[in-house]
Amino acid sequence: MIIIFPLIINILCVYFATIGFGILINLPRKALNVAGIVSLCGWLVYYIVDVHLNSYLFADILGTFTVGFLSIFASRYKKMPVIIFNIPALVPLVPGGQAYQVMKCLAIGNYALAKVNLIQVIFIAGGIASGFLFSEFLNQLYNRFKAYMKEKRAMR
Repeated sequence: MIIIFPLIINILCVYFATIGFGILINLPRKALNVAGIVSLCGWLVYYIVDVHLNSYLFADILGTFTVGFLSIFASRYKKMPVIIFNIPALVPLVPGGQAYQVMKCLAIGNYALAKVNLIQVIFIAGGIASGFLFSEFLNQLYNRFKAYMKEKRAMR
């Protein structure tokens, strides 16, 4: 019970933070709930990988891949652009804390720690980009395979 309660609090915070950010950037009302669910799924993948493998970079890549993959399905389901679901769902995965630590360490003159945190921020940002790239690659591969199979059936 003690371990489950903080996880439930985190789940609620991720969901409502995504919806709040969606309201802030003026998402359509009918996309808010789905964007929150996509974000929650991406964050849960991030959390599970981070806890069990202790790798924040791999966790970010897989979490972002999940967000990208589910955003594609959500956009088809809601008949809206993918970016409507991608942007708010990224909020829990963005390395805001590390970026803050970089600026704080630079301000107090601790350049060695600032460099370490900056490298983390760069790797996490690259992981986010890689996750989206891989999910879009698989989507394009699936679409081309589907078109190829449709063309093959038409030739019969």
